[in-house]
Amino acid sequence: MSAPIDSTALWLPYVEPGFVEPLRTYVRERIEPEADRIDREDVYPTEIMKALARDGHSTVILPEEFGGRGLGYEHAAALCEEVSVASAAVGVSLITIFQCQTMLRLFGLDSLKQRYLPAFADGLLSSYALTEARHGSDIRSLDTKARREGDEWIVKGEKHFITSGSAAEFFVILAETDKGVSVFAVPRDAKGVSIYEGQNSATFGLRNGPHMNVVFDEVRLPFDHMVGEEGKGVRQAATVLNHSRTLAGAVSLGIARAAFEGALRFARDRVAFDQRVLEFQGIQWYFAEMLTEIDAARLLIYRATEALNTKEQVPRFGSEAKLKASTVATAVATQAAQICGAYGIMENAPFGRYLRDAKAYEVAGGSNEVLKNTIAKMLLPIAGLDPRRKTS
Repeated sequence: MSAPIDSTALWLPYVEPGFVEPLRTYVRERIEPEADRIDREDVYPTEIMKALARDGHSTVILPEEFGGRGLGYEHAAALCEEVSVASAAVGVSLITIFQCQTMLRLFGLDSLKQRYLPAFADGLLSSYALTEARHGSDIRSLDTKARREGDEWIVKGEKHFITSGSAAEFFVILAETDKGVSVFAVPRDAKGVSIYEGQNSATFGLRNGPHMNVVFDEVRLPFDHMVGEEGKGVRQAATVLNHSRTLAGAVSLGIARAAFEGALRFARDRVAFDQRVLEFQGIQWYFAEMLTEIDAARLLIYRATEALNTKEQVPRFGSEAKLKASTVATAVATQAAQICGAYGIMENAPFGRYLRDAKAYEVAGGSNEVLKNTIAKMLLPIAGLDPRRKTS
């Protein structure tokens, strides 16, 4: 086996080493051996996700009163970064759990928080189910409807292409009520909830199980299972997405690191024309450029976690972090495969997985174009223009 790269020297932690170093060992021993199988078979990593919960990782930002560790977003980013060095599919599975936790924590009634948030420490698997067949990512009007009857809400509709849907035990969804789009918490075992695999359920990257369609057939929910204020669901969903984009950037960062380290090992060990590939100056320049870009993305991601902790300019820094990290990950994965030559494009090498995962996250979780729109919208009032004004 090829000697490992000194990742501690390459990737200095942005949180305390006592958090990161055991996590790196955990990832290397428990997640990395399963990464290729998860991708190849396109399965949700249920056992890994349950273990992450038992060991306190998937509740890192959950307050202690709900069984969490009560740490900051920089720790959540470090977690997503480190697990995604081994498996971006595990990183994405964490994202959907964090999204549901964030929605409940920020907007849920106390009774709803007490009922579900402690369950995440026991391994509750969740999915953030927003997308519909006719509307895609446009969540301003929906075909899924909810109506109130007494002390219950009744939900009818269908969500499509839902990440983590194959194993989810709990869904956070959007449905339209008389007052507009609203958020609801729906347990998987509620009567009338079913899932099925649609025609276009598989993706070529970020493969953590098929993206399922979720049917809600007159599902009855207690009154407190509406999350937040009725009719404010779009705003609440946007808030949660602004939080999760920083963590999605950390997943992309993990992919970039894995591709970089894999190519660095190959270039160090491979001999061509009587010298090691890494000793060619042109190859060294490739690595210098890649390392600089990865370091720049890391700095931006951890700056974005500061914004999450202080609640200042979260949309700006979250969008910048994901935009930069996802672009860097795709560029690094492409360059890494090129450096490795024939080995870089072999099916039994990991570089194809890195490239597929990296490219998929330029689309998933907020496409690069949407992120640029968000960043630009923030600039308009700074420049003295009304962002709501339409020009002809």
